[in-house]
Amino acid sequence: MSGFRWEIIQEYAPLFAEGAWMTIKCTIICVILGVTWGLILGLGGTAQAPRNRGLNRLLHIFVQWPVKIYVSAFRGTPLFVQIMVVHFALIPLLINPRDGLLVSSGIMSVDFARMLRSEYGAFLSCVVAITLNAGAYVSEIFRAGIQSIDRGQMEAARSLGMSYGKTMRKIILPQAFRRMLPPLGNNAIAIVKDSSLASAIGLADLAYAARTVSGAYASYWEPYLTISIVYWVITFLLSLMVRYMEKRLGRSD
Repeated sequence: MSGFRWEIIQEYAPLFAEGAWMTIKCTIICVILGVTWGLILGLGGTAQAPRNRGLNRLLHIFVQWPVKIYVSAFRGTPLFVQIMVVHFALIPLLINPRDGLLVSSGIMSVDFARMLRSEYGAFLSCVVAITLNAGAYVSEIFRAGIQSIDRGQMEAARSLGMSYGKTMRKIILPQAFRRMLPPLGNNAIAIVKDSSLASAIGLADLAYAARTVSGAYASYWEPYLTISIVYWVITFLLSLMVRYMEKRLGRSD
């Protein structure tokens, strides 16, 4: 590559390594929390009580509709804006050392809140924002996966005396998970790339490292090409992992 200055990358290699580790760490946490939150929302969006019309109506009004509004709001607004709102509004509201809700209620000490905001503020905001955003998308994946299973299986399990929760846990979700794995993998790959937006609030990830290096040398080719390759390697390995899981789960077919 003509003009590519490798000495820049070598000099800032520790910074890129730390940024890559921060990106991977953020991705792992957000995928776990996002899938968990998405499962809760997905179950809430499909919650029914067919044998109790009154309870079914209450579930429709107080569970299904709030879930629909939540999903619509987070899917209909940019993730970048959500990160800004979480970092500059939600997190200070909760853990501000002076008057945060968690501090004033006695749940969190002032010293711990100050340490949390100063040392982990950007990371915490990134995890919260991406988790809330990913949960909205994952909930639709779970909803579609659950509804793709024949209703007769739910009715057969209920007729055998199984509860709604046990039927979902033992019969419906295991079958739906195999169908949901590819879109869940795509969502995880999207989280890897979306985490770069958190560099705008000071998260020391790959994008932050590239911006730091480009500012120091007024050169953009080397740092941004480098992080592009690192992002591609991470997403490629993640796609291979998802493909392997698909093959393992597909053996029973």
